[in-house]
Amino acid sequence: MNTQSKPLPKEAAGTADERAPISRPAVLFGPMNQPVSDLRGLRIWLVGASSGIGAELARQALQAGARVALSARRADVLQEVAAAHKNAFIAPLDVLCHDAWRDQHARIVEAFGGIDLLVFCAAKYRPERTWEVQEDEAEHTLRTNVASVYSALGAALPDMLARGSGGIALVASVAGYVGLPGATVYGPGKAALINLAEILYSDLRPKGLNVYLINPGFVKTDLTDKNDFPMPAIQTPQQAATAIWRGISEGRFEIHFPRRFTAWLKILRLLPFRLRFMLFQRFMLS
Repeated sequence: MNTQSKPLPKEAAGTADERAPISRPAVLFGPMNQPVSDLRGLRIWLVGASSGIGAELARQALQAGARVALSARRADVLQEVAAAHKNAFIAPLDVLCHDAWRDQHARIVEAFGGIDLLVFCAAKYRPERTWEVQEDEAEHTLRTNVASVYSALGAALPDMLARGSGGIALVASVAGYVGLPGATVYGPGKAALINLAEILYSDLRPKGLNVYLINPGFVKTDLTDKNDFPMPAIQTPQQAATAIWRGISEGRFEIHFPRRFTAWLKILRLLPFRLRFMLFQRFMLS
C-alpha cells in the first residue's frame, strides 16, 4: 500500500502480546488519518457493494488496481458489479447473520492474506413520518444500519489490531446531523453511526488504524428514488464514490459532500432548537 507518508506498518513477527503497543499522538494540524495516495494492491472489504454508492466504490477501486471483496446478499448482482475483474472476490453476506461475518472474513483473509480497509456501506431506508412507523420495519432498519456494524467490527478488528494497521470506513449520512422530518428511523440510525465513528477514531487511531466517517448528501440511488420531495445538490453514485476516495487519499476523518449542501446542514445543527424548528416549519413542513 502506497501512502504519502511512510507506509502502513506490515505484520510484524511474533504475537500481538510480544509487540509493543502502537501509539499515535493526537493530530492538531494536517490529516487526521494516514493519507492513502494509491489504491493499487490495497485489500478492501466492501459491504453493501451490490448497488448505489457501494457498487461504484467497488468499480472505481477495482479500476485503480485494488483487490476488492464485494459483499451483499445477492451473489449474482455482485458478479455483475465485479464484471469478471481478476482482483474481485465475491463474498455474499446477509449483514444480519452473525456467523456469516466471521465465515466471510476467513474466506477473504485466505484469498487476500488480510484486509487493509473495511468499508461499511449497507443501508436500509424508507421515508416515513412518526405516525407512519411500523415497529417491525423500524427494528429491521436499525439492525441493518447500526447493529450489523458491530458484527463487522467483531470480524475485522482483531486482525487489524494485531497488525497495528488497517482502516474502518462507515458510510453514515447528513441525515444524522439533525432530526430531519421524514427520516424518523433512518436519521437516528445514521446519527448513531456518526457517534460511533467518533468513538472508533478515539480508540483506534492511537493504535495505528485509520477511521473514516462518510456523510453523503443526496445521491441518486434506489433508496433516494423513494423520496417525493426536492433533493438539493443531488449527485450521482460516480460523483459520490470519487469524493469518498479523494477524502481517503487526503487522510480526512469526515468526508462530506457536496459541500455546498452539507455546509448549510452543519450550520443548521448549530442553531438553537427553537430557531431550528421554526425553519423546519417554514421550509420543510409547509
